[in-house]
Amino acid sequence: MATLNLDQLAGWDALLSDEEQQVQRTVRAFVRASVMPRIAADFEAGHFARDLIPELAALGLLGANLTGYGCAGMGSVAWGVACHELEAGDSGLRSFVSVQTSLAMYAIWRFGSEAQKQRWLPAMAAGRAVGCFGLTEPDHGSDPGSMETRARRDGSDWILNGRKQWITNAQIADVAVVWSQCSHNADGIAGFLVEKGRPGFSATDIPRKLSMRASVTGGLFLDDVRVPEEARLPGAAGLRAPLACLDAARFGVAFGVVGAARFCLESAIDYTQGRKQFGVPLAQKQLVQAELADLAGGVVKASVLAVHFGRLKDAGKLHAAQTSLLKRENCRMALDTARRTRALLGANGVSGDYHVLRHALNLESTSTYEGTDFIHALTVGRALTGLSAF
Repeated sequence: MATLNLDQLAGWDALLSDEEQQVQRTVRAFVRASVMPRIAADFEAGHFARDLIPELAALGLLGANLTGYGCAGMGSVAWGVACHELEAGDSGLRSFVSVQTSLAMYAIWRFGSEAQKQRWLPAMAAGRAVGCFGLTEPDHGSDPGSMETRARRDGSDWILNGRKQWITNAQIADVAVVWSQCSHNADGIAGFLVEKGRPGFSATDIPRKLSMRASVTGGLFLDDVRVPEEARLPGAAGLRAPLACLDAARFGVAFGVVGAARFCLESAIDYTQGRKQFGVPLAQKQLVQAELADLAGGVVKASVLAVHFGRLKDAGKLHAAQTSLLKRENCRMALDTARRTRALLGANGVSGDYHVLRHALNLESTSTYEGTDFIHALTVGRALTGLSAF
């Protein structure tokens, strides 16, 4: 009997252009050849595969959806498909690319001076420089407007003091985009490019991390860090600037988590077809087929919605509330899929060799960063009612 794989069930061929399908094939092949043979060991060891950065750069994935300065200039759907395939390998890999692209590079590309763009963007696109995005603080996650990091003017320089936490790429970054309260800025918040090696600037590990273990995640400490005026992002005024970066990043997250869900479901399909119980494959049992069909519906709906919203994004018609809806719904679906497919694999579902629980652990984090489930619910609710419940 003829079968359909998940790509066919979602109708990817009809949804994606030839260029987008080529991106999908290329990134999928990279993940299968360079990521999957090592990811279980990297996750267990808490190791980020930094040696893969040149390959990611060679594929045009760093700054992929930005234009100029050595960036690939991909459309939103092509970028989303790339994130989808990267996260089918591991959320930590996609997170590295997302932070480099949608947070650090995007902040410089949109809000930086021409000199800042020329200095950093070509090097970051080529993988010669790594960036991070310092917004979240130990006591201020969902409420970044209450950040305690401060910038004060000292002659022609700025003095930064504060602490950032849960910062992807922190320990390996050559430059950090640091957001700070700033009394000299009428809008209250300013962004600064803080280079590695500045006196008083350091990065630390986060110990005993049980999710995103194959990702570099740390804290940033700023103790009287002196930077010149040329380090300030001149186009960034107020909280809207870092929030615009987060909105750009959420789109990649929303597309990426569907890739993790797809991988988990494909694993469950393969496993239940090969595992025999009571004389027949598990996949021949009605309860198992019902579970697979239910999960497939979620993956397909999330895939189609992501492409639709990607088309709106390219047309300049995507509302921030739609991005919040997409991120919230796709993260919910992906985490639910990972948990339920783990159950379909029985005891083997907790083995690193099958990868499903690794995805489930990572997806616990994706549901939290770039806006929690609750925060996005309030964003959508405000759009529907016109009333803010924050």
